[in-house]
Amino acid sequence: MDIQEALRARHSVRQYLDKPLEDDVKAKLQEIIDECNRDGKLHIQLVCNEPQAFSSKIASYGNFKNVTNYIALVGPKSKTLDEKCGYFGQKIVLEAQMMGLNTCWVALSYKKIPGAFTVDKGEKLTVVIAIGYGETQGKERKSKTPEQVCYDIQSAPLWFKRGVDAALLAPTATNQQKFSINLDGISNRVKIKAGIGPESKVDLGIVRYNFEVGADKKNFEWAGKDTFEIRITD
Repeated sequence: MDIQEALRARHSVRQYLDKPLEDDVKAKLQEIIDECNRDGKLHIQLVCNEPQAFSSKIASYGNFKNVTNYIALVGPKSKTLDEKCGYFGQKIVLEAQMMGLNTCWVALSYKKIPGAFTVDKGEKLTVVIAIGYGETQGKERKSKTPEQVCYDIQSAPLWFKRGVDAALLAPTATNQQKFSINLDGISNRVKIKAGIGPESKVDLGIVRYNFEVGADKKNFEWAGKDTFEIRITD
């Protein structure tokens, strides 16, 4: 499976097999996480063999089962932290999919377990990602059309259309897909905007990463003085 196939194969999975992650799988995940932490100046952590976070009543509300491994998306507090965690978290998610793993973004349906991961002074936990071997591969969800997130999709170049298609495959909070993506008046400049709602900035980072995968970053640049390439260094 390559990353384009992973985009389409990835679905949220909440029920997992009672099967631990192998040492080589954990090592590969850690390698990817280390890279994301370097590039994003984050403190993302892999938590393994920890059954308590998803065994509480709040987790049962989310219909989770056998979740003993998860990724804690932690980083220094800043106005861009949520978006960075979404962006780099989705990179990890797609890499995990290519490794034969399943995942689910989780904002509320888990319990914070003291000592399971570290949140240093000045840092914040944004969300977590459940990870493991799913009982199923999940199922496709209802999605908006390209026209609903881009006002001029029909006249857009092919690479842009592919990017929008990939963006619409991104998981978002309660499947609201509250974002818009448009060309910014110049053929290779793209403007992306988050909507209003829970975890909208995390969603924006996830969507941004998917768009880059679908459109291929060599074909465009992000519009605006606060482009993500600049912001991930703050």
